[in-house]
Amino acid sequence: MLTLLTTFWRSPRWQLASIGLVGCALVAGGVVLATTMNLAACPLCILQRMLYLLLGIEALLLLVTASRHRLLALLMTVTAGTGAFIAGYQTWLQRFAKGISCGGGQPWWEQFVDWAGKQVPLLFEASGLCSEAGWVFLGLSIAEWSLLFFTAMTLLALRALLMTVAGPQRD
Repeated sequence: MLTLLTTFWRSPRWQLASIGLVGCALVAGGVVLATTMNLAACPLCILQRMLYLLLGIEALLLLVTASRHRLLALLMTVTAGTGAFIAGYQTWLQRFAKGISCGGGQPWWEQFVDWAGKQVPLLFEASGLCSEAGWVFLGLSIAEWSLLFFTAMTLLALRALLMTVAGPQRD
């Protein structure tokens, strides 16, 4: 077990792969939570779900490519950082701006979420309000948990990126 953890900690490739795996697991958990507890996802929740899936796709690309992984590490850092920003904004809405919708006048990203919801309703249908927490676990809303996960993913992806820039790949 210790050897496995040491290999993981020294390998940027496996760190990035774990980010994608956790992202896909969070999407699956979110879908199960939404269907079993009858929770309505908001447009910002759906954007975060899309970013978790994008992290999974980026991790899959990382595993099937044999080249250096700097570009994918950079993409995953940006994707996770974007997710942290969106989750942080939603957390702010829930804590300080009760009753305010996600964005005024349906911005382009809400239109995109609506379109995606029509294509794959199970994953992307948005019917909730961004400023309502809906469900709380250990004192944190789903948005706050997402902020914690995206922040950890951003830091891990940044570490992996710095490792790929600093030295040779260790797999």
